[in-house]
Amino acid sequence: LLVQAPNFKERVDQGGPVGYIILGLGLIGLLIALERLINLILVGAKVKRQLKTATASSDNPLGRVMQVKDNNPNLDTETLELKLSESILREVPKLSSRLTLIKIISVVAPLIGLLGTVTGMILTFQAITLFGTGDPKLMAGGISQALVTTVLGLVVAIPMVFIFAYLNGRSRSIVTILQQESTGIIAERSEGQELAAQGA
Repeated sequence: LLVQAPNFKERVDQGGPVGYIILGLGLIGLLIALERLINLILVGAKVKRQLKTATASSDNPLGRVMQVKDNNPNLDTETLELKLSESILREVPKLSSRLTLIKIISVVAPLIGLLGTVTGMILTFQAITLFGTGDPKLMAGGISQALVTTVLGLVVAIPMVFIFAYLNGRSRSIVTILQQESTGIIAERSEGQELAAQGA
């Protein structure tokens, strides 16, 4: 019985085409997640470096937001605030790009697993209809497919949910830094204008 027990590849084979589709989705999700993680780590490091210097650099989101202040030294506070908000809104899609795709995979994988479950049960009932319940081996194929696809769907979906939450958190933390610095720039400009008005 131990010799006849299926190995991992044979278990996946039992899931049929649906099982391979789920595994393909999982692989795509992992590749996207890896690319996003590396990107967000690099951007986060650049933003931290930018926080330590007053010279704005265009190679990171915070530097590009700070350049708005440098490029518009004579703007009033309200207009500067709008321009900074616009600059942050331009950076958000770059930071959160393809994260929605990971979320979609985490939702779709168990649904495809459920499709495999239903398909497997249909095969099982067809076997019962044709051959009766005398030989359990005839029903085993359909039941195996039903269970294996459900398991594969969950195995792909559960890590994807955690990966999405982690990457989304990293992305949001960078956006929060941009918003905080933007508020600081506006406060500084407003204070400067008030002092100039008092001096006048």
